[in-house]
Amino acid sequence: MRLLLISCLLCISCSARAAQIALIIDDMGNNKQDALAFALPENVAFAILPNKPLSTTFSNRAAAQQREVMLHMPMESLAGNNQEKNVLLSSMPPHQIVRVLIAALSTVPDAVGVNNHMGSRLTQLSLPMSVTMEFLSEQGLFFVDSRTTRYSKAEIIAKKNGVLSTKRNVFIDHTPNPEQIDKQFHRLLSLSKKYGYAVGIAHPYPQTLEYLKVHLATLQQHGIQLVKLSDLLSSGVTYAYHPKAESKPIPPVF
Repeated sequence: MRLLLISCLLCISCSARAAQIALIIDDMGNNKQDALAFALPENVAFAILPNKPLSTTFSNRAAAQQREVMLHMPMESLAGNNQEKNVLLSSMPPHQIVRVLIAALSTVPDAVGVNNHMGSRLTQLSLPMSVTMEFLSEQGLFFVDSRTTRYSKAEIIAKKNGVLSTKRNVFIDHTPNPEQIDKQFHRLLSLSKKYGYAVGIAHPYPQTLEYLKVHLATLQQHGIQLVKLSDLLSSGVTYAYHPKAESKPIPPVF
């Protein structure tokens, strides 16, 4: 009964405010040209890959902008491309998972949250996800499930462990041509109007950044607010509303 009341109050609260989107730029830290993303509004979060040439530099610079930094944590993929340094693997015992997470965070020192890079295998498995979420809970980090598979258990296990969490609803530039970027961006806006919020992931491709620089400035005209992930999560709205991710897995599975 209490949960029902809370959900009802959240519904009333949500209907009284503008639709909201949160946006993450994934795969930061690999290339100097990724720095073009720093021109985006500060409410756009950066998910930075660990152990890359610019991981720590980008982490520090983003934090100096008051931008939210996330660790873009490599996790085991069904596609078999698991050769990156410090990928979380299903074969790892719990203490090794924790050790790898600590090492990764040391290269992205300003992280306030985590999302998965790849992970189509690992996020389906309860044990490694439980170990991961217990660690994130201890560190006070939030989690965003990138949903690289429809069978992911990551968000559910995160919430069971008291980790503030949500999932990605739209990949904006999985197909990085102008028509698809525009289509997916407007899908993100539509979901936010339908459910009150939506979470998008994009990448630091030049064409994506140019598109976002122009179109994020028009959100107010659509009655939509760009918010920080932590504000979205702390509002509780992600526990009351559940916009769907794309219904089909996005090939290739990663």
